[in-house]
Amino acid sequence: MTPRYETVDELLAGRAALVTGATGFLGKVLVEKLLRDSQVAVVYLLLRPKRGVEVAQRLELLLQSKLFDRVRAQQADVASRVVAVRGDVSQPGAGLSPEDRETLLRRVHVVFHCAANVRFDQRLKEAVNLNTVGTRRILELCEGIRQLEALVHVSTAYCHCDKPELQEVTYPADHDPHKVIDLVSWLPDHILEDISARLVDGQPNTYAYSKNLSEQLVTEWSSKIPTGIARPSIVTGVWKEPLPGWVENLNGPTGLMIGAGKGVIRSMHCNPDYCGDFMPVDVTANAIIALAWKVANTRPTTPLVVNVTLSGDNPVTFGTILDVGRKLLYEYPLEYPLWYPGGSLKTSRVAHNLCVFFFHFIPAYFIDALLMLMGQKPFMVRVQRRVQGGLQMLQYYTTKVFVFRNDNLHALSQSLAPRDRRTFYTDVSRLQWPDYMKLVLLGTRRFCLKEDPATLPRARTHMRRMYWLDKVTTVLIVLFLFWLLYPWAKMFLQTFDCSSGE
Repeated sequence: MTPRYETVDELLAGRAALVTGATGFLGKVLVEKLLRDSQVAVVYLLLRPKRGVEVAQRLELLLQSKLFDRVRAQQADVASRVVAVRGDVSQPGAGLSPEDRETLLRRVHVVFHCAANVRFDQRLKEAVNLNTVGTRRILELCEGIRQLEALVHVSTAYCHCDKPELQEVTYPADHDPHKVIDLVSWLPDHILEDISARLVDGQPNTYAYSKNLSEQLVTEWSSKIPTGIARPSIVTGVWKEPLPGWVENLNGPTGLMIGAGKGVIRSMHCNPDYCGDFMPVDVTANAIIALAWKVANTRPTTPLVVNVTLSGDNPVTFGTILDVGRKLLYEYPLEYPLWYPGGSLKTSRVAHNLCVFFFHFIPAYFIDALLMLMGQKPFMVRVQRRVQGGLQMLQYYTTKVFVFRNDNLHALSQSLAPRDRRTFYTDVSRLQWPDYMKLVLLGTRRFCLKEDPATLPRARTHMRRMYWLDKVTTVLIVLFLFWLLYPWAKMFLQTFDCSSGE
């Protein structure tokens, strides 16, 4: 069948797109790609005021990001193609004014729904209200859009963790999403917290559970609107463009890299032989845009699902990541680590917990005691508690084998015109993990920690000092333990000699 739109740009040229979650990590890359590599007439961004910053100022800050340097240099008028619409998916009617709603209903052709709270530790009520109720409000909005060609709902590959293999199909939700939405709307918070664990059972956290419910809603609406579901795995820093290594949040691998580089994380419950499923954020954004093109061409009556995952295409084990990451952190160290980076992965939970006690909390209490003696405010124990809380949530993903099918992702790439296949690349088979990890580490230093590349020589000098401090401290601890245990060992040997003499 001849496609209605031969290329992605045929779908977008001269038309309008709506993006929710545009200020998020993935959302920013998606918006930049739309502006740089398509002739989309206007991209509407659904934004809400935040911490006293109005939507116009938030849009200005967004476009001033280093991520947009390239498109700003190429298109002097790029700001005229982006419009901030005041709205909030957590509010009735998505928080839209009647005038803005009418504009969207009349002008928009493609919708990318990326808005979500990705925190794993959020309360059930918060997760459902933003991720599930928010999705329902966007679906209701899309139902009224007169010229809608495609809605792409961004889900996660980890929202059906009870399945031994995640196929590129929709699955029934664990519970009726409408009933859960109703439940959280009236049930007192303390009772809801008491039953949350039972509701979420089968999913690793409230984020995955709320996304599980959201997919059911998208499936229900798919008979009325052309819909696609993109399921990314673990989204990581930019691989190729527009800014290699760009990353801006501390979630997942980035937070672990910083924790390890600062010497705060020295043990993690993880099977080093298991593979991690990491997808660069630029690849993920490309797949989402290509999926919108495919949905517009096929007009499916059930969601077209694409798992944006490695799925064995270019496997990398957690053990390899640790080995490569350790070498990179020694060569490109972070500034002012609290201790020399070290430690290892533990397959045994008991061994991990022992290491956490001896190498995380005891040093933290020791540092806090020194700070208090110097009249400073202690903070290390508090930091370690937060770190351990994060590690406990992540260990679900590092101690289990996940199997994702991504045949639709491959087929999606092959269905693109040759030029689009290069522009909206999704093939990660040629990604070299050591080179990519170096890019992301340097990007983490620069964009997350605001550490100037010029500080690297000083950081290396400091790292050498931390190395010798670590060695001296280790020797002193061994000597102290020997001194502590020597009297007991001597007494034991004397007792053994006496017993032998008899």
